[in-house]
Amino acid sequence: MLNTIRQSKSISWCTFSRNDSLLQYNWLMWLVLLAITFSSCATRPLSKSGQRKLVGKTFVITGASSGFGRGVAEQLGQYHANVVLAARRGDLLEEVAGRIRTAGGKAIVVVTDVSNPRDIQRLADTAKTVFGKADFWINDAGVGAIGRFEEIPLEDYSKLIDVNLKGVVYGSYAAMKLFKAQGHGKLINVGSVESAVPLAYHATYGSTKAAVRALGNVLYQEIRLSGNKKNIKIVTIMPWAVDTPFWGHAANYSGGTARMAAMDGPEKVVNAIIFSSLHRKRELPVGWKAWGSYISHRIFPHFTERISANIAHHSQIEMAPPAPATSGAVLTPMESGTGVDDGVRKRMKEERKQRKQQHK
Repeated sequence: MLNTIRQSKSISWCTFSRNDSLLQYNWLMWLVLLAITFSSCATRPLSKSGQRKLVGKTFVITGASSGFGRGVAEQLGQYHANVVLAARRGDLLEEVAGRIRTAGGKAIVVVTDVSNPRDIQRLADTAKTVFGKADFWINDAGVGAIGRFEEIPLEDYSKLIDVNLKGVVYGSYAAMKLFKAQGHGKLINVGSVESAVPLAYHATYGSTKAAVRALGNVLYQEIRLSGNKKNIKIVTIMPWAVDTPFWGHAANYSGGTARMAAMDGPEKVVNAIIFSSLHRKRELPVGWKAWGSYISHRIFPHFTERISANIAHHSQIEMAPPAPATSGAVLTPMESGTGVDDGVRKRMKEERKQRKQQHK
């Protein structure tokens, strides 16, 4: 009889598990549909009327030598904005500045290490001196570290925290002082979907991005309490994994070439950052994958984290071609990785083709 009871409980539990999985699947399908709806407007280029609103506006952009920062800067040049370019690689900033001026915008270069508060203050002072104001401050500079937590050197972690967290704190500090003095402004901090959904092998990177999100939420509350909510605004941008030089610049101790599954193109995030300058978004996941993860984690946190971890493990540990350990651009700048798109998706596509041919 005891065996019968055990068998009955086992059958009942299996049935519950299947029903529970089906319920979760149905929920996820609805979440995907909602995510597609939410994400479509923000990832498109601005309308002509939106572009006209940015003419003559001044943007400070850190991390402007490649990736999102460069993409946003060059697009703002087409909208005839004023752009203050900040990064460690001055030669690349001059190249970006030339493109902005050719497109009809104005640009100045301020070589900046965001982990140095004196550099950040000089950046703010220069923007004010040259353009008289800063309407928008975009904290985009960031670096990654990929691998098992205990296998990444502490030196790399220390510098990553200096750039990803302290750099955003310093930039936000300078921007808020400037905004309050001039009576208006919008702070745009580039976080990640990992600000909300943790990802295996990105421990310290994800931690800094979670802190960036928390900082934005605290500043939002302080602005509300000070009565400046209408004139000073905060937004945290939260992209999915994106094909930019980030992956080639990351410290990588995973044993495999840095990557992530189902990457988005950088144009989506570039458009979303510029979109956020004109719209009252407090947190902006970019694209349906980021929206889906963001919403799913609120409803099914453990389930979402399990799926995310499995995807990261498969993509980075099991399938990535071997690669030597490197500190990337975390400690010192690299000459490579100068564009907006870095061609990671194309290389991954070729790898998949080669694997299929080998299995034939």
